[in-house]
Amino acid sequence: MTNQNIEESMGALLQDFDVKRIKSGDILDGEVIDVNDKEVTVNINYAFDGVIEKAELTNIDKDPREVVQQGDKLKVYVLSPNDGEGYVQLSRVKALEITEREDIKKAFNNDEVIKVYVKEEVKGGLVAYYGNIRVFIPASLASRERVILSDLIGKELEVKIIELDFKSRKIVASRRVLEDAIFENNKKELWKSVKSGEKRAGVVKKLIKAGAIVDIGGITGLIHLTDLSWGRVNRAEDVVKEGDKVEVFVGEVDAKNERVSLILKDINEDPWTTNEDKLKIGAVIEGKVVKFLNFGAFVELYPGVEGLVHINEITDENIAKPSDVLTLGQKVKVKVLDVDKTNKRVSLTIKDAEEKSKEYLKYNDIDDGVSLGDLFKDFFK
Repeated sequence: MTNQNIEESMGALLQDFDVKRIKSGDILDGEVIDVNDKEVTVNINYAFDGVIEKAELTNIDKDPREVVQQGDKLKVYVLSPNDGEGYVQLSRVKALEITEREDIKKAFNNDEVIKVYVKEEVKGGLVAYYGNIRVFIPASLASRERVILSDLIGKELEVKIIELDFKSRKIVASRRVLEDAIFENNKKELWKSVKSGEKRAGVVKKLIKAGAIVDIGGITGLIHLTDLSWGRVNRAEDVVKEGDKVEVFVGEVDAKNERVSLILKDINEDPWTTNEDKLKIGAVIEGKVVKFLNFGAFVELYPGVEGLVHINEITDENIAKPSDVLTLGQKVKVKVLDVDKTNKRVSLTIKDAEEKSKEYLKYNDIDDGVSLGDLFKDFFK
């Protein structure tokens, strides 16, 4: 039977059944009555069933049986009222393009979230589909975190349309804008909850001259060099490195300006408290020279506890600066002259802590293990 005869027969049948006429471009409601690996048969409440070929079912390369099932209801677009074999040729792709265009336009105008399926990675980003409409996600907008784009292929993502131009087929979406909004909301909640004095887990993000920047779960704060350890710290990298997981105490919190200071050293182990019994006026302690000033030298007595030796208390000799007789790192005996526990200050003397014998002072820096007999043997000849 020729196509002309088939069309004439169909026309006669339609007249006999007095059913509605359909034409190319119509969008109809249909119900799946059969599906196989190549096509889908659809009841469209017409004298003849419709057929959707695999390529017209979806832009995603999937077996039709993974896309629809018997009984599913869907919108279909009439490609041809007669495919030459007694079926109406249909397209789900084209029907969706019309309805999905309206969905995307509505989402864009109302700043709404839609879901897209990521199909492939291309130069500069990802190609995704909202149903059958191509959507581009730039690499910089795929996530607020560093992400391997290929890992997102085959996944469904929530995005917002940030640029829409159907004429030039330019539809751009962002996943990052959603993540940024979540991040900012979480950060606001975190600022409400963070309290001075509490302990939090954090990660060292960056080392700077002033100390270390630490993330405590959406909030970043500075650990100043002086708060990294009770002992003297010259460089942050001497205590921590980037990526380290740390437990920190929260210092001052300025939620309004989103600033917080952090403390790594244990605030419950203040060396001024733990060494309080040893800091007595008149006590002689061995310390280490850690810093020079024009008017004296600082000596570390215990980690976190330092005292000042005024230049006049270093030696009876007339010196221009502390480094004339002392070196950084040198161990010295010091005597406590005064203790100000409130302001955490200790005044020290070196000269009064040493033996008064000039000969003893002369040999004081000789290596340990030398006896007094060896030192003064020439005096007993």
